[in-house]
Amino acid sequence: MTDRPPNIRHYAALAATVRHGSLSRAARAVNLSQPALTQAITGLEASLGVTLFQRGPQGMTPTEPALLLAPRAEEAIRYIGSPRVTGTQLRAFLAVVRAGSYAAAAEATGISPASLHRAVADLSVALGQRLIDRRGRSLALTPAGERRARGFGLAMAELRSGLAEVAALQGKSGGRIAVGAMPLSRARWLPEVIARFVADWPGVDVVVHEGSHAELAGPLRHGEIDLMLGALREVTLVDDLAQEAVFEDCPVLVMRAGHPLLDSPDLADAMFAYPWFLPGRETPLRRYWEHMVQALGRAVPHVGIECGSTMMIRQLLLAGDGLTLLSPDQVSLELKAGVLAALPTPVPVARTIGITTRAGWRPTPTQAGFLGLLREVGRSLTD
Repeated sequence: MTDRPPNIRHYAALAATVRHGSLSRAARAVNLSQPALTQAITGLEASLGVTLFQRGPQGMTPTEPALLLAPRAEEAIRYIGSPRVTGTQLRAFLAVVRAGSYAAAAEATGISPASLHRAVADLSVALGQRLIDRRGRSLALTPAGERRARGFGLAMAELRSGLAEVAALQGKSGGRIAVGAMPLSRARWLPEVIARFVADWPGVDVVVHEGSHAELAGPLRHGEIDLMLGALREVTLVDDLAQEAVFEDCPVLVMRAGHPLLDSPDLADAMFAYPWFLPGRETPLRRYWEHMVQALGRAVPHVGIECGSTMMIRQLLLAGDGLTLLSPDQVSLELKAGVLAALPTPVPVARTIGITTRAGWRPTPTQAGFLGLLREVGRSLTD
């Protein structure tokens, strides 16, 4: 069984009491009786192990934990968008969305398929929206389901951040940072950051989700990961995300050791006699390669094998005379061992590597510490 679902009513009571400063006004704002509101706050205090309000004749004075948690709770409730949604329904719906089926969600959560079915059905009734369509044996989100999935995911991310901030205030270690890592970041940048981070922040888990930009952008937008590392995209393609440049990477031509191109007197002409292994057209690296080819006055050749996996491309290179464009960091061990070789590109190629987050994202102190290390280590890669 996973952690208990959040009690949305408790967080709504906290946010309303901080905002209004009195039990009576807060109770009216969230449509609860004063005893029910008091019980909700007491329950949240008990679950967190902190005092959220000092009670006195002047009303309810929020403590520091309450002031940390209330803005996160406000934002989470805004993302949820309905006072009728319960934590149980929210958790069940997100579990089914992530797993793709009730059976898989049941296995992941330890909750029976029948309970998940019931919770999602109750959620649809509460919202007055159909959220999931069944298509044969598979499930598909409706447009309303897509919007709700994103909102609920972001709500959960806000609550996790708020709880992490309260725990840090209590002097407790723990929490987690979820990082989306595109191929280049996994070679050197992210490993160096993680090694330093775990030494400075013991007890904080780091979860790395590997994938392409297309595979990671959705989880980032839905709050499943906190940040994404790798080549930055054109702003028009990610206008709902925030991008921060950290360093420039200069890819090189990579091939097997002993490749005929290594002895060629005319690299710019000879390299087109060999097959190319490159990532898909949507990637910055592929576009940089195409620009390089065009700058040489050549027609862009056909790419017979498209692949974004450095491991697979390495094996393909070793098996024949194919070429690719990669950062030296991505194949540094193979270059040092002498099984692969590299040449500078005939036209300089550079791509901007950086950090992508959700627009308006507010990192916790722990996340801010991780960001600081990403910037520091990233700058050192180009020194």
